Amino acid sequence: MTDRWARAEELFRQREADRRYRRDDRAWDEYDEYDDGGAPAHHHVVGPDYDDYDDDTTVIPRYVDDDDEPPPPGPRTGNQRPRVGRQEARRSKRAQRERPTRLQRGKRSRAASRKAAERKRRRRNLWIIAGVFVLLFTGAAVFAGMKLIGSMSGPEDFAGPAGPLVVVQVQPGDTSQQIASTMVERGVVASTGAFFQAAVRNSNMSAVQPGYYAIPSRSPAAQAVTALISKSSRVGNLVVSEGRQLHDQQDVNTGSRKEGIYRKIADASCVGTGPTQKCVTYDQLDAAGAGVNLAALGVPRWAEQVVRNVPDRGRQLEGLIAAGTWDFDPSGTPEQILAQLVTASARSYEGTGLLQSGAETKLNPYQTLIGASLVEREALPQDMSKVARVIVNRLRVDQPLQFDSTVNYTLDRTEVATTDTDRAQHNPWNTYAMPGLPATPISAPSLNALRAMENPEPGPWLYFVTVDKQGTTLFTDGYQEHLRNIEKARQSGILDSGR
Repeated sequence: MTDRWARAEELFRQREADRRYRRDDRAWDEYDEYDDGGAPAHHHVVGPDYDDYDDDTTVIPRYVDDDDEPPPPGPRTGNQRPRVGRQEARRSKRAQRERPTRLQRGKRSRAASRKAAERKRRRRNLWIIAGVFVLLFTGAAVFAGMKLIGSMSGPEDFAGPAGPLVVVQVQPGDTSQQIASTMVERGVVASTGAFFQAAVRNSNMSAVQPGYYAIPSRSPAAQAVTALISKSSRVGNLVVSEGRQLHDQQDVNTGSRKEGIYRKIADASCVGTGPTQKCVTYDQLDAAGAGVNLAALGVPRWAEQVVRNVPDRGRQLEGLIAAGTWDFDPSGTPEQILAQLVTASARSYEGTGLLQSGAETKLNPYQTLIGASLVEREALPQDMSKVARVIVNRLRVDQPLQFDSTVNYTLDRTEVATTDTDRAQHNPWNTYAMPGLPATPISAPSLNALRAMENPEPGPWLYFVTVDKQGTTLFTDGYQEHLRNIEKARQSGILDSGR
């Protein structure tokens, strides 16, 4: 009985599955045949598993919930199906849910295809990445091999002999590596490595100063380092002393030539020795300094208008090259050399506050520079601010300055004392013969003289005179006292003339 009950239960699940997959009613006729009275004559299920099944049950019990209304009593008709319990129905529905539908099977098939394609792409990408890594590794290995071979053979270097001289600039703060790069750019050495190795071996490299150096081209690195640290290689190094003028002058008492700034520049511009030496000449600089293109000469804007109207163009750059130590490129043209020096000097002047001065003195920057050049030629450092005050005080009362330094400026032969004839000469620089400031500065002022002129010491002085060879200078605001001071100077011999 138990076996037949299980078979009946399996039969019911099969019929339920067929009904859910929409089998037509004819499918039921293949396993249910009824007699004329409506009662089943026998049960026959098509299929190999049920050929020998002989069902002698007439009713299958049905399990119902308490809330379900029981079916009406009576015999089962021909179109009624066997009933099963609620628990068995749940199991059947769960099995149907677990069994994939045709749509689900299609979705799973498409998902599987996508996963397969994704796996294929991943494999392809992995191969590509692996190929790139192989190429990079190979390139790195080749590069490392070349570097190893290069390190074993040493950096490239010239074997000599050296070629013509070239000018190399060492900038302030340059390291040995930066100097090496400059040397390579100028064709002095073959590689930075060769120069750097030679520089490390030479302890004097630390003493190299900023400036310009004449070094033979195509030099072996060790020779290039030796040439660089040699004092004779330094070129374009100019020292301008305080109070120096552009042009040469001759001292009346000694007869010696006092070299001007143009002469100093010409001497510092020489590159090489012997027949191959190249220099800019004094006359070339004098001609270039008289040029009309002031911008090309580096004249600053605050001086440009006055310089353009200077009566003697050969003196138009006077005072615009400051006292101090300067470096210039001697391989440049005369105009380029002057422009380099004038531009550097203007920056130096402006660094003192020149462009902001004049509120108290009522002088513009160029006039302040002219006054500073007078202070430089007339006073010792300890008296500069007082001499600056004398200049300002005399200009305010429109009193001639009457400085002997302005008389000497245009003379070829000079001395401290001046003659009546010299003082009587009328020119734009002689402050005995004209009121106000001279047409240009009369010398290269120091920064101390410029600061003194920007901020003169307060005082009423209108006169001063140096009374001895030690430089003692007496100041007064009265003319009679000034005459007595002049007599003291004569007695000391300081005002004696050599003419």
